[in-house]
Amino acid sequence: MKPLNIKNLIIGNGTPKICVPIVASSMEELKCQLPQYKTCTDIDLIEWRGDFFPEATNLQFMIDMAEEIRHTLPDIPLLFTFRSKKEGGEQEIAFSDYKELNLTLAESNFVDMVDLELFSTSDTEELTSLVNQLHITGTKIIFSNHDFSKTPEESIILSRLTAMEELGADIAKIALMPQTPEDVVTLLSATVKAENSLHIPVVTMSMGKLGMISRISGGTFGSAITFGSLTKSSAPGQIPVVKLKDFLTTLS
Repeated sequence: MKPLNIKNLIIGNGTPKICVPIVASSMEELKCQLPQYKTCTDIDLIEWRGDFFPEATNLQFMIDMAEEIRHTLPDIPLLFTFRSKKEGGEQEIAFSDYKELNLTLAESNFVDMVDLELFSTSDTEELTSLVNQLHITGTKIIFSNHDFSKTPEESIILSRLTAMEELGADIAKIALMPQTPEDVVTLLSATVKAENSLHIPVVTMSMGKLGMISRISGGTFGSAITFGSLTKSSAPGQIPVVKLKDFLTTLS
């Protein structure tokens, strides 16, 4: 696996990096939250969840939001994510709008990475075209898949992560909901195998209380990033960032 370097942050080497989501739904709420992110020294990268904004398809508004985040947090890598409702997000938009939104923010140079859902479209050529256009801007891509109802068998997890790399991902991510402790073991076993077989960093997590252990010990199995919360969480099972940092330090 080849580590990824973004703003002097090396992802895929050493202790898993801590990513903290911004889940504000207005400019006013964002401005109130940002000072907390600025003073928290345990954050390695920020995920801005654009799907929380009702105005997500208003491109100028989203550029203004991105600029506000970048101005306040100039040195922390910024990941932009529009999470679809079918994968646990707040709203749905047409793929044409999804594509335009990600490209516009990439071209603004205010974001360093974007999250693309593996199943955002069934048109592989269209998805590949989007990847190529994003890479031209210098923006890195996290391909992702989220299942809030179940954990598929190990072979399916591995096939999805492999498909992400083949499509041009810089990082491959999967988050799954366990129904049993065995599901957590399945996720962690797949993580080890993916980390050994893929050439890009892998990010995996088992969600909810049952899967919380994967957020703490995922690095032992090869997961390069873990997600913690600062203001409010964006997914079930996220651990407050300060506690998460303590856990990771203990395990390192």
